[in-house]
Amino acid sequence: MNRWIFASLFSFAIANAGIQDHLKPALNKEGVHQIEGIDFIYMINLDLRTEKFAKASQQLKKYGIEPYRFSAVSGWELSWETIQDLGVRYEPWMQDLLPHRQLMGTTYPTLDLEPHHEKIGQPGSIYFSHCMSRGAIGIILSHLSILQDAFDSGYETIWIMEDDIEVVQDPHILSDLIANLDRSVGKEQWDILFTDQDTRGSNGKYIPCISFAPRPNFVPLNRSRFSRRKPVDSQFRKIGARFGAYSFIIRRSGMEKLLRFFEEYKLFLPFDMEFFLPDDIQLYAVRRDIVRSQIEAPSDNGAPRYLEANKTP
Repeated sequence: MNRWIFASLFSFAIANAGIQDHLKPALNKEGVHQIEGIDFIYMINLDLRTEKFAKASQQLKKYGIEPYRFSAVSGWELSWETIQDLGVRYEPWMQDLLPHRQLMGTTYPTLDLEPHHEKIGQPGSIYFSHCMSRGAIGIILSHLSILQDAFDSGYETIWIMEDDIEVVQDPHILSDLIANLDRSVGKEQWDILFTDQDTRGSNGKYIPCISFAPRPNFVPLNRSRFSRRKPVDSQFRKIGARFGAYSFIIRRSGMEKLLRFFEEYKLFLPFDMEFFLPDDIQLYAVRRDIVRSQIEAPSDNGAPRYLEANKTP
């Protein structure tokens, strides 16, 4: 059978499978991975990038903080069947959501997992956003796996970091900040608190996000909310969107909202362009960096560079 025909038939058959079927368990969680006000601390790290975990965790260790190393999902190792199960299956009704916009998308229609870029519109095809890499798909699954583990574990407040962080201040200040944010806006009125002001470019300057990227199967109810950047007090700013998910505190309410969103709408955009899409998500950021991203840290999102890094001389 022609591989394209096979791909189309198979993707149609599995399109209703749940994302939870592809989440990765958090194993061997022994040890103390918490601080006051935070039930558990996770750090995402690929098995073939343990040098990144060592560098990042060493910065935290000087403050007596030991994150749990979550063995990241490598998107480059996902099967064709899994990729088909995760993306958005296009249906004709989706064109009505964005009638004046021709969206470009990326598909993985053949068993060799070569990306194919086209205008979104082929019924039954499984789409991701334009040029969405398999590495980026793995990052989303890593975050969702952690959120599911934390939710199932009954945690109320967790801290998630990627392995390219830079510690600027003693992170124990987060315990007081969480309590202060509870008092300022109410314990039930926030879902995510970022531990830096914003993501930074290669020149070290902040890069604000004030809009959203379209999806073929979801349109936000209030599109103007993404430009929100409202000071709460001297410590916090309420935001509507941002790039980067290097280090953030998330409440149980936020875990539930994100898990529900992805289960309903599937994966389409990179994680840091998706987490602010749920209509009821409440986002805040500190006004002085505590833990932020490294500038130009090595990344395996666009290509499996860890293979080259781990070659034996």
